[in-house]
Amino acid sequence: MRTTEDREEPARDGAGSPGALSRRGVLKGTAVTVGMAAAGAVTTQPVYAAEVPAGTGQSACATARMGGNAITMSVIDGALRWSVDHHGRTVVDTSVLGLELGDGTVLGSDVTVNRNQHGTARTTWNPVYGRNATVTDHYQEQRWNLRDTVSGTRFGVQIRAYRTGVALRYLLLDAGTATVAEELTTFAFPDDTTVYSARDEDAYLPVAPGSIPVTGTSTTDNGPLTDLPLTATLADGLIACVCESARLGFPRLMLGSTDGRPGTLSAFLMEHTARGTGPVEPAGTVTTPFATPWRAVVIGSTHAELVDNAELILNLAPPNALADTSWIKPGKVFRCELSTAAGLAGVDFAVARGLEYVEYDAGWYGPEFTTTDATEPIAAIDLPSVISYATSKGIGVFLYVNRLALTDADSLFGLYKGWGVAGIKLGFINDGTRTMTDQITDWARTAAKYRLLIDMHDDVRPFGYERTYPNWISLEGVRGNEQFPTATHNVTLPFARNIGGPMDYTVCYGQSRDKTTNTHQMAMAAVYYQPLNFLFWYDKPSKYANPANWPGLPWFNAVPTTWDESRTVAGSIGEYVAVARRSGDTWYLGAMTNETSRTLSIPLSFLGGGTYTATVYADGTPGAAPYQTPVVVSTRSVTAQSTLSVAMAPAGGQAVVLKPS
Repeated sequence: MRTTEDREEPARDGAGSPGALSRRGVLKGTAVTVGMAAAGAVTTQPVYAAEVPAGTGQSACATARMGGNAITMSVIDGALRWSVDHHGRTVVDTSVLGLELGDGTVLGSDVTVNRNQHGTARTTWNPVYGRNATVTDHYQEQRWNLRDTVSGTRFGVQIRAYRTGVALRYLLLDAGTATVAEELTTFAFPDDTTVYSARDEDAYLPVAPGSIPVTGTSTTDNGPLTDLPLTATLADGLIACVCESARLGFPRLMLGSTDGRPGTLSAFLMEHTARGTGPVEPAGTVTTPFATPWRAVVIGSTHAELVDNAELILNLAPPNALADTSWIKPGKVFRCELSTAAGLAGVDFAVARGLEYVEYDAGWYGPEFTTTDATEPIAAIDLPSVISYATSKGIGVFLYVNRLALTDADSLFGLYKGWGVAGIKLGFINDGTRTMTDQITDWARTAAKYRLLIDMHDDVRPFGYERTYPNWISLEGVRGNEQFPTATHNVTLPFARNIGGPMDYTVCYGQSRDKTTNTHQMAMAAVYYQPLNFLFWYDKPSKYANPANWPGLPWFNAVPTTWDESRTVAGSIGEYVAVARRSGDTWYLGAMTNETSRTLSIPLSFLGGGTYTATVYADGTPGAAPYQTPVVVSTRSVTAQSTLSVAMAPAGGQAVVLKPS
């Protein structure tokens, strides 16, 4: 990054207009370089169009713009503010920027702007796996270097505009240490905004921003708080999702309702772990220069567009840290019962059904909440025999480990690597504090050291780190499908939790406890982004001994978990969704509806030239309960000029394979 020393010159806003003279001392440009390097989260470096000092008295303004999105930071009466609009329509109205330090210093309440830098960057990169084979990282950036007028503390604010949304973060520029007590960022939404609030594994609740329900206990963070990702639907039809990215050395962000400001949500840095285990951390000390995590607002002019803009979170994350990723393989997983015979049968089932992995879940080394040694399987499991057999068949083995057995992850992961294990699924990983952020990222790095995939379960929230350590292939952080939620919940997730990153959402095909049809469950494999996809949850291989009874099996045999191209072709949060994804020359289309039956007309313009054979798995005549609705299979010839009529029963769906003829 090119920097120059500040000189005492007139301040300029983002458009280059003169402003008031600086009231404070000069700021050396070298501190900016150090600050950005310390952040470890710069994916590309913008080529700056200008680097000018920007002293300010009471007002200044800088805006980054891209693809109709604009994020503005301003100084109003000496205080920092920000706002967001999309093609001139307000997404976030004038809101607060700032940090409170442990000594009571409030950065942002009375500031001097010493430098304004602005520029653009455009690169492309190829993820190891993902929604698309190639990702474009194109943004315009503005960065202010500031000085707190009272204390003299130097800090900065960095804003970016992308075609897919906007983002901001803070930079602490003085060398040494700083204790961050609170983040003061607020999100003031326009009138009549609805937000989709959920905490831990709660169902989503659509409420006004000022009506987040009070949750928590005496041992957890308590108040009107909601987890991220947090989706907001605006009265004018826009939709936005607040996420975080590049959370390193910092606590997790929640958002809370604000007294007396019904449309505003305020940042809340977690002081407890999500379920109250571990020490309380009311403030965190960081080594400076330091960059906070990005606060991202993914924006869609339609609900479908929001889903396709989710890669913003990856673009903000640190790039891949692994030199060799050839061993990282996404795939489908079958959970085995806890015996040797079940493991061997599971491997055969995986081979027959086109799955890549089998897994032994909780209990394989004993009761998970009383057994702290995860190095010895129970007597019923001859683990070396199962791993050896699986390896001979080209199937990988995952092992579940409760956090209580993770006292020495380096030793444990090394042992598993020696056994020939492919991946680990960590249970009850209760995210939240700075300590837990450090622990989670350390587990991902340690797993990579031993070439193990890692899937983290329970109250963990995404922050783009699957780009940095792509062996961290999935995480939960959601009310899971194994709890048999409503169809409405299922068609909320693509626009909410799944925007933030991959989602482990076990597919429960053919379960009598499902509140949805079987085609609804099938469609999940295309609708959700889940590069590690657990299928046939709660099932045994023997259930599918007669495939004729289960017409959906060929769909699961064929559907991949990583994609060359993705298109969300229809959607409305909590109502319906349809996503088409391509692997090679074949497209897979999944559609789901809530408890209302509906028919979607889906143009197939995303197809290439020529004729395709569409194999359609559709809802039959609705049964007495949704899970009793039969799956009806049909085929037809289609082209890019065709329109597919996608009829869905209540709580139903449709799954379609589109293969060149």
